[in-house]
Amino acid sequence: MNKLKLELVSPERMLVSEEVDEIYVPGSEGDMGILPDHAALLTSLRAGEFRYRIGNETEYVAVDGGFLEVKDNKVVVLADGAELGREINLEEALRRKLEAETELEAARHKESVEQAAIEAELVRSILRISVADHYK
Repeated sequence: MNKLKLELVSPERMLVSEEVDEIYVPGSEGDMGILPDHAALLTSLRAGEFRYRIGNETEYVAVDGGFLEVKDNKVVVLADGAELGREINLEEALRRKLEAETELEAARHKESVEQAAIEAELVRSILRISVADHYK
């Protein structure tokens, strides 16, 4: 059976370099699954839960957006930011979510740029909690 070669890179490091059976990505136009022999594809990613399966094991990654290319059973992901679910500190993610909610409430009457940055941090925190929750 064919496999996909997955390479997932963030600005900090190579997060994944594995032969995988299936990939599920948060595409900018909607979620999509990628199996071996998928047609060539280049797409942008939105922030969301990225997952891949090797045999019966599924691994989860929180991605902050980026780009994905599929070509000849190789999938390359250049993430704007990403964190492996098994490496996320759930307590820290919960703390950051509460801080962002508090800051957002305080920023309701401030400049929209500052409010948008706080909202983005809140979304990242919620995503990290959701991904880390798979490893409880």
